[in-house]
Amino acid sequence: MSPLSQPRAAVARALLTRVAGPEADATRARIHHTPGPRRFDPRSPIGRVHGDASMFVGGVRALLLQSLHPQVMTAVADHSRYRADPWGRLQNTATFVATTTFGTDEAAARAVAIVQAVHRRVVGTTPDGLPYDASDPHQLAWVHVSEAESFLLAHQRFGRRPLDRAGCDEYVAQTAVVARALGAQDPPVTLAQLRAQLAAFRPELRGTEAARGVAQFLLHDPPLPWPARPAYGLITSAGLALLPPWARLELGLRAHPALDRARVLGGRSVTATIRWALDPVDPVRTGPGVASRD
Repeated sequence: MSPLSQPRAAVARALLTRVAGPEADATRARIHHTPGPRRFDPRSPIGRVHGDASMFVGGVRALLLQSLHPQVMTAVADHSRYRADPWGRLQNTATFVATTTFGTDEAAARAVAIVQAVHRRVVGTTPDGLPYDASDPHQLAWVHVSEAESFLLAHQRFGRRPLDRAGCDEYVAQTAVVARALGAQDPPVTLAQLRAQLAAFRPELRGTEAARGVAQFLLHDPPLPWPARPAYGLITSAGLALLPPWARLELGLRAHPALDRARVLGGRSVTATIRWALDPVDPVRTGPGVASRD
């Protein structure tokens, strides 16, 4: 056994427990090894992006960006327990992404149905009197495009093998399959369409008090033991560095070009470390009959 095997396994276990929950091994086995037809090849762009360590950075960036839509942010604040149980929410989201990307058609459809049932209960009004509805196709579209862009951008910056332009278009088209199933309005199917839809949302976005509270919570007050905070800080700093300047201003976060360069370097370091820890237990890389993605 390599002298690094035990530390490597310990890091992998800590990561998987946080992201996939205490039954991480069983969850991953169920998603990846249950026989049956699947929507996507795990070696296709969506599998490459969603199976890469860069998703940690992309997830932070997506949460910060999504918070800038007042109706979506109020829905999260009113109906989720992201402060009381942030890890539970993360685990639910990570399991949904993994299931709809790597799971069987049946499992993916079941995951979508569960989310839709939850969304039907998430209705209300913002402090400014705007109605929100988690099933609204327009609001679902914002959640989708902000996630798709964040995951893809993080992968292109920190991923093992960035996609070419055709691969980026295919990734966007593949994510649209899941978005349509959830009820999102006209999800983009090319990178150009993704960028255009994000730009079209800009007039609706602003940094509310709730959005700035999310940024404070994610960046400065994470519910983590102190030994884990340096690595977490590298992940969140990298996610912050990928936000556009206008989004940072809305969140009350100043841009520092020199510091951003350091944040990007830190992001490369921490994603490489996560990849090193998880490669031996990656079901896509190690599963029977599956070729390496490298």
